[in-house]
Amino acid sequence: MTREEVKGLYQQYVVGSYTRDDVVLVQGRGSVVRDMDGREYLDFFPGWAVSGLGHCPEGVVTALKKQAGVLLHVSNNYYHPWQARLAERLSRSSSGGKVFFCNSGAEANEAAIKLCRLYGRQHNRYKIISMENSFHGRTLATVTLTGQARYSLPFQPLPEGFVKVPFNDFSALENAVDEKTVAVFLELIQGEGGINVADKDYVSKLEQFCRQRSILLVIDEIQTGFGRTGKMFAFQHYGLAPDIITLAKTMGGGFPIGAMIARSELASLMVPGTHASTFGGSPLACSAALAVLEMIEKKNLTVRATRLGAYLQKKLVDLKKRYPVIKEVRGLGLMLGMELDRPGAQLVKLCREKGLLVNCTHERVIRIMPGLTVKRGEIDRAISILDRSFQEFVALT
Repeated sequence: MTREEVKGLYQQYVVGSYTRDDVVLVQGRGSVVRDMDGREYLDFFPGWAVSGLGHCPEGVVTALKKQAGVLLHVSNNYYHPWQARLAERLSRSSSGGKVFFCNSGAEANEAAIKLCRLYGRQHNRYKIISMENSFHGRTLATVTLTGQARYSLPFQPLPEGFVKVPFNDFSALENAVDEKTVAVFLELIQGEGGINVADKDYVSKLEQFCRQRSILLVIDEIQTGFGRTGKMFAFQHYGLAPDIITLAKTMGGGFPIGAMIARSELASLMVPGTHASTFGGSPLACSAALAVLEMIEKKNLTVRATRLGAYLQKKLVDLKKRYPVIKEVRGLGLMLGMELDRPGAQLVKLCREKGLLVNCTHERVIRIMPGLTVKRGEIDRAISILDRSFQEFVALT
């Protein structure tokens, strides 16, 4: 097939709910992907961090091949050892508790919302607070939870009981809480919202406030989890003990899987019949996730994310010194953003034309999140492309 034939089939048969760049990708390994014409790109935003260990990580590919010949799927009416082992690993590497498995971040947050509501029934509470500019998914409940009205406005009327407050503003949150508040959802680094990092003092006050009022604290680690920020999970930078954690993206190394981890006494509220996910926690998905955890541990990828993240951030700061169009560089580990003083879509296009894939979110924030296996030389190449792209971008805009 030609590129135009592929695009033609998409136009004819695929729902047009995505904005797609004019690239047809057919192969990937590590930080490099290739299109149908054989052109290579450095992928510094691999699938919104789904390919967080790079494309086709060897350990995950091997695990999937092996598991595919043994057992693909069984109903959650039965036990299987891969889900048992993965639940143990996730619990021990996070804050303890029990795990519910699903297929995506939105599903993980749906499960968390339902668990919060189950908890709230005991106290006649149901309201959930989330942050402005947050992003928690595309289902009706999670898009309502999301703090960006553009995602939810077309689907009104929306479910009740969701309240938004400014990010990093403790007074606003304190004032928003009432006798019906049951939980607070928080991304410690807002990804889709523009790589906004939570202040440690704010998080400390928030945790203490929630504990005093028996309000559940839910940490959305869907984009920050599995080594991205230099710790296995971002909440570990803050010394937090969340009531609920939600996970997905990098968790499967490219294969779909999500999870919610909840304190054991809280998890006990989910009795048979309260929630389910047909494909959640299949042997195939769990094998992929186990391989991801194995790779992170054996290759010291959290340490690597800290070291290479600092290197990349310094290079981006150097660009900022040369190009005043860059207002700020921020982030943690290998989750970085450059805020511009103007829309950044044209810069993304220029980078793509030169062989670098990045993302623009919140209209003006260039999001850079390479796989944790990225090489220093690949970072240098990416910076060179960004440098040349900024030269053209400034001249054009």
